[in-house]
Amino acid sequence: MPLRPLGRSPLAIAPLAFGGNVFGWSADEATSFELLDAFVDAGFNLIDTADMYSSWVPGNRGGESETIIGKWLKRSGKRDRVVIATKVGKWVEQPGLSPVNIEQAVEGSLRRLQTDHIDLYQAHADDAGVPLAETLGAFGRLIEQGKVRAIGASNYSAERFAESLTIAREHGLPRYETLQPQYNLADRAGYEAALEPLVRRENVGVICYYALASGFLTGKYRSTADLAKSAARGGAVRKYLDARGLRILTALDDVAGAHPGATPAQVALAWLMARPGLTAPIASATSVSQLQELIGAAQLMLAADEVAALDRASAY
Repeated sequence: MPLRPLGRSPLAIAPLAFGGNVFGWSADEATSFELLDAFVDAGFNLIDTADMYSSWVPGNRGGESETIIGKWLKRSGKRDRVVIATKVGKWVEQPGLSPVNIEQAVEGSLRRLQTDHIDLYQAHADDAGVPLAETLGAFGRLIEQGKVRAIGASNYSAERFAESLTIAREHGLPRYETLQPQYNLADRAGYEAALEPLVRRENVGVICYYALASGFLTGKYRSTADLAKSAARGGAVRKYLDARGLRILTALDDVAGAHPGATPAQVALAWLMARPGLTAPIASATSVSQLQELIGAAQLMLAADEVAALDRASAY
């Protein structure tokens, strides 16, 4: 599996990342272990999670995803085959990006993950109440201590992300080597307008979330009646059911039809993998068969005219 560098960091990843938000939610521990084994054994390596996952589930408090990953790491012995990415800042029990919170939160993540270092430690959301230099300084101390290899940011505006890069450069602090934005074939404007030119210019790695637009780009939801298929996803998908959304699904169907055995989900992921400057989309699965479909996207090479057709269909 050809690996792609994550910014200027020493990390390199395969072109598809596994989203660990399902662990402890829609995938129990046993299923999570099966998914992780299948993902890594297929040649992929980035597992993305957060300290707050999956606190939204009744009965959970947060930390469940990291705990499951940690148990799997200990049982499987595959720590040296994976890049573990987690996040800090959005968990109600340890909110924000103050140095004190970062220093405390990393210890909890390391304990739950049962590892002595986190490969990619990410600010889960911008914290305007803390000076960027203080946040980057705290991350820098973790790197110096060997607890973190590289840092990244999620849910930052282009203005704030650019400011963080400037501050890192001017103060000799480690910079965010990755950005994790929401980006997919149906949600393009927010990333492409300002973030994409910035990260390409600065050679920042990009691992985007909601790569399948909450499942809409799988083609499973094509009418309001289809929303009943998933209580968890139906509400999030409704906004895509308009003329543009249906035009995107038609284009996905057309491109998939030109590749024997290909599915709309694979085409949607392959479109992201082909995007200049994008390192890897993040996608989740709750069964091994579903995961195998997603993995197949890495073998799907889209022709230039197919990419152009998808671009036209998804234009605003």
